[in-house]
Amino acid sequence: MNAQLNPYQAPQSRVVDEEQHALEPAERWRRFLNLILDYFGLFALSFLIGIAFALIGGQAGVAWLQKAGPQYLVGFGAMLLYYIPLEAAFGRTLGKLITGTKVVNEAGGTPTFGQIVGRTLCRFIPFEAFSFLSQEARGWHDSIPKTYVVKTR
Repeated sequence: MNAQLNPYQAPQSRVVDEEQHALEPAERWRRFLNLILDYFGLFALSFLIGIAFALIGGQAGVAWLQKAGPQYLVGFGAMLLYYIPLEAAFGRTLGKLITGTKVVNEAGGTPTFGQIVGRTLCRFIPFEAFSFLSQEARGWHDSIPKTYVVKTR
């Protein structure tokens, strides 16, 4: 029986993901606004972590947090806890949600977990913020793990 004439054959259609084909990189002002809004979210998370240390550890927990070493440790952990779960699960942080942007891989799809972890760890590179002053305005935390921040609306 000819496949084209078979009335019982399932219909064939080509599915195209429109979102992957209409990628427009986020402008510098959106990226800067993402940074500011994400720092507010990071500050709120750090504040909650400090409160938890105070409630659980009492005066000893507060005294421990006031030392320089633990402050850096808690700050490092707060950044990891803020960026990795949000970007891995949703492709967005609080700042990206408000500004209408998201993280994608080079093909325009969902980045891998390794790329998200790489993005977050690259944020700790000294002077990484100055990487946005280049002509392309793509930070090292995007170029090294091969990701982009694109507009969604």
